[in-house]
This record gives sequence, C-alpha cells and structure tokens, in this order.
Amino acid sequence: MLMQVEPATTTPRTAYPELLERVRRAGAYADVERAEQVVGDVLAGLGRQLTGEERGELAALLPAEAAQLLVAEVPDIRPLTGWGFVKDLATRTGGTLARTRWDVGSVLRVVADLADRDLLDRILAQLRPGYALLFGRAELVQPA
Repeated sequence: MLMQVEPATTTPRTAYPELLERVRRAGAYADVERAEQVVGDVLAGLGRQLTGEERGELAALLPAEAAQLLVAEVPDIRPLTGWGFVKDLATRTGGTLARTRWDVGSVLRVVADLADRDLLDRILAQLRPGYALLFGRAELVQPA
C-alpha cells in the first residue's frame, strides 16, 4: 500500500535577491551590495538577541542565505534594548548611530513584512523594550 504524502504547507521563502532588493528600496541604498552588507550586519545582530522557537520560525520565513546569517550567531547572554542593539551594531560596524538606526529599520521592516502578526508579536514579547519601532510598529507599553 502506498502512502500519500501531503504537500508542504509552509510559506515559500522569499528569494534572496528579492529580499536584498526590498531592503535596497526600503533603505534607499545605491546598490544591492550595500543592502546585502546591511542585511548581514542586522540579521547577525538580531541572531545574537533572538532565541527559542521564534528564532527558528523567523529563519524558516527568510531565504536560506539570510536564515543562515540569523542562526549562525550564538545568542548573547546580555539581552539589549532596541537602542542598545543599535549602539552595539554601530560599534561593531563602525557606523554612526543615525546611519545604523536607519539600516536596522530598513532591514527589520522588511523582515516584519515576511512574518505574520502572531510571530512578530511573540518576537517583540521576547525582546527587550525598544524593538517595535525598529520593526516599524508602535511600541505599546503595558500598564504596571
């Protein structure tokens, strides 16, 4: 008796060149090479902050090349706020705070478009305060 295999129900990944082009447009970068550098820096930084199922689910939505950048990093033992993330990335890349904030937002807004609302909510709940704006969402404060 033959077993029937159900077709895959996972969301198809965006192609890496398409992701880079979306980031290039979002960040108004002159070329795709600059967008690729920014994607690498930001996803590696996010990989140092994100853990658990959300990390794997987000990686599954990214093109394989981008997913590898995210999961190759070992999560940092000291989680950073959103602003701390920007400052850390600026230090690592030698960029200015303003440019790095722009770069982070350009990449994370595109990443947010790839994730569904539930996944993005869970990612933001896991991260320290300040990331929602980087993903292009309002930062909602919970009452004490």
